Amino acid sequence: MAMSGQEIFALSVFIGVYAAIMSEKLHRTVAAMVGASLILIVNIVPWGKLPEYLDLDTILLLAGMMVVVNIAKESGLFEYIAIKTAKLSKGDPMKVLLLFAVVTATVSAFLDNVTTVLLLTPMLLYITRQMDINPVPFLLAEVFASNIGGTATLIGDPPNIMIGSAAGLSFNDFIVNMTPIAFLDVFVTVGIIYLAYRGAMNAHKERAEKIKLSIMSLNEDDAIRDRTLFNKSLTIIGLVIVGFFFHDRLGVEPAVIALTGASILLLWSGASPEEALEKVEWATLFFFGGLFIIVGSLVETGAIAQVANWMMAHIHGEGEAIAIITWFSAFSSAVVDNIPFTATMIPIIKAMGGTLNTYPLWWALSLGACMGGNGTAIGASANVVVVGMAHREGIRITFGDFLKVGMTIMVATVGLGMGIIWLRYVGL
Repeated sequence: MAMSGQEIFALSVFIGVYAAIMSEKLHRTVAAMVGASLILIVNIVPWGKLPEYLDLDTILLLAGMMVVVNIAKESGLFEYIAIKTAKLSKGDPMKVLLLFAVVTATVSAFLDNVTTVLLLTPMLLYITRQMDINPVPFLLAEVFASNIGGTATLIGDPPNIMIGSAAGLSFNDFIVNMTPIAFLDVFVTVGIIYLAYRGAMNAHKERAEKIKLSIMSLNEDDAIRDRTLFNKSLTIIGLVIVGFFFHDRLGVEPAVIALTGASILLLWSGASPEEALEKVEWATLFFFGGLFIIVGSLVETGAIAQVANWMMAHIHGEGEAIAIITWFSAFSSAVVDNIPFTATMIPIIKAMGGTLNTYPLWWALSLGACMGGNGTAIGASANVVVVGMAHREGIRITFGDFLKVGMTIMVATVGLGMGIIWLRYVGL
């Protein structure tokens, strides 16, 4: 079947923007905005249909949470959590590894992964220096746990926000389907990290008492820069999380809860709105907007429907679809940005709804897109950030070092997760 001129143009823009993002020669936001502008200029996506493709639920949810985090971090809340975690371990390297992984995964389930690692990495580096121990396994565990934790909830990772909005899945749907997988995968990850680096950890047992004294001498209260803001931030974050749990019963979208939390914290804390909004990652939000328009052009021209029809001709049953979507998403997300990948896959899965039950397929996409980023050093933004921060501190984590551990963890965690989804929705 011959492609129309509009279909060729939309596909060319999509491929061009994707290539620019992968090459990193052009900022991904600029690439997305240029592509979206071209689509709108030639009217492939009519202006009147823009709200249909511009997913405001995703964009406004991210914006609201960014404001909350930007205000809260000024209080020292996240540094407090890091020190408290280290002291719970009492200087035992294995306990530090496990507890930091659990804390990182938990925080990443509710905050953006990049924000989480930016807040926790400096404290983790400080603690490993106090312990005089190789920081690499701890940094890797933090990265992997942040990506795994982001899989656990609707708001943990942008692909989940996009999937939830597109498929009408609630916060509790993600808790039921993805949180148990993420919980188990954190322990699988810690086990693999320990096996890979057990020599370095065990070598420090003779200095255990000195390490314990160094860690226990830290005072978490010293990290709190503003006690009043600390308490207010903790209260609002707690209420926002409770709101996420009950949003479907209340009939309120998660984006509304996030924006309400941001508004109340701005009002209650007296924080400068200019400063709070200035730190919002506007580049990320405009990237999302441009991307939604570009992918919308593929839906509008029928290109997505053709891909879905081709996949349906080669997929026989839900079990096969779960396996293909999971592994295709995982290996793709290990090398390309999972946000444009997810934006592309969502309409494809929607188009399969005529012949397959798509409910388990959304979980397969979430699993692969979020955890696939652990495969390589460039697979997720959090990976790039932590490797860069380590490099600035003179700690070298090569692409090959990351790949050996990361790919092992990716295959193990995604394999376990897919098995759970398969057993739940297909059976033996």
